[in-house]
Amino acid sequence: MSLIDSYRRRGKRPKAFPTTAPRAVTVGDGEITTYTYGGDLFEDMLAAIEGAQRQVLFETYIWKGDAMGERFKRALIAAADRGVEVYCIYDAFANLVVNPAFQRFPANVKVLRYPVYPAGWRFFDLRRYGRDHRKILVIDDRVGFVGGYNVGTPYETEWRDTHVRITGPAVWDLKRAFADFWNLNRRRRLRGSERPLLLETASDWEPRVRVQRNVPRLWMFPIRAMYIEAINRASRNVWMTQAYFLPDQDFVDAVKDAARRGVDVRLVLPLKSNHIVADWISRGYFSQLLDAGVRILRYRDAMVHAKTATVDGTWSTVGTANIDRLSLQGNFEINVEIIDEDFAAELEAIFETDQAHCLELTSGEWEARDLHRKFTELVLAPLRPLL
Repeated sequence: MSLIDSYRRRGKRPKAFPTTAPRAVTVGDGEITTYTYGGDLFEDMLAAIEGAQRQVLFETYIWKGDAMGERFKRALIAAADRGVEVYCIYDAFANLVVNPAFQRFPANVKVLRYPVYPAGWRFFDLRRYGRDHRKILVIDDRVGFVGGYNVGTPYETEWRDTHVRITGPAVWDLKRAFADFWNLNRRRRLRGSERPLLLETASDWEPRVRVQRNVPRLWMFPIRAMYIEAINRASRNVWMTQAYFLPDQDFVDAVKDAARRGVDVRLVLPLKSNHIVADWISRGYFSQLLDAGVRILRYRDAMVHAKTATVDGTWSTVGTANIDRLSLQGNFEINVEIIDEDFAAELEAIFETDQAHCLELTSGEWEARDLHRKFTELVLAPLRPLL
């Protein structure tokens, strides 16, 4: 399957796709800025690192050793050299193909390399097999970034993703999320980068911005319940953008029930994602969804990697969790849940921009698909519980 993915990408040149300029929305005592283009996001993230005065907390799933990855590495090292406390976390499995030399840092940068095989001798402990799929950057106590963007040159211009920049009390929740992961997964020896990360917690909090974290080590998976509760409450619209849509049947039923009671349910997915297996398995749900009245919109010319949703012009989420079992019941993930009409309106505007760049799948078109596609969906159906 990896060979097929490589073949599909061979000789393909990136194509332009519509984006929305970053715009800040005031939520309580802070602001939330939404990014849909990697170039805009990375420049603001690098500027924030360069302006750090006390502490930088940086966590990513993929960190490529290319030009953009090098820019981030140099910025983090420069911050440490001027006396800023710098902590970095990255997932070793996701970066197996990255040059080992790129993954070496000076001693003043504290690095947690989440291991390729984290279970150790606990072979049968399913809580220890999740990957660290989160993407977080927190600067001092003043600004945090979270969303779907990995770090690397392709994500700067070629992928359509969504990230947010947060200021205000919600930044503390991102700091706690980072510190909890560091302390849970560090080695138990008190030296160097393995020392616990201790934070002075603030008493202020913003009830309209909630940080939801999946923590497999503690068997905590609130993001799935967050989605299903929002969909079950919907009365007007449910608009979701997902990179990989491989839900369990209960999730599918919640989406179908919403459509059948008259809710405008729309789902933006990649026309062709970077994982052909995900595409084939995802299609196994299309008949159910289309028959229930769900609109399936397939994003063309670029890989849409966003993980966002908005419901009834009030509730929204942006984060790292895909709608699949690996994200919702396996990996370390983080989503921001926002209860705010202005922010929901911003996400709806972004959704409409994306929809204009999509091909809508009709029931007739789907029923007329090739026999080999139907066969592939049938053969891969047993893999659904694993992905």
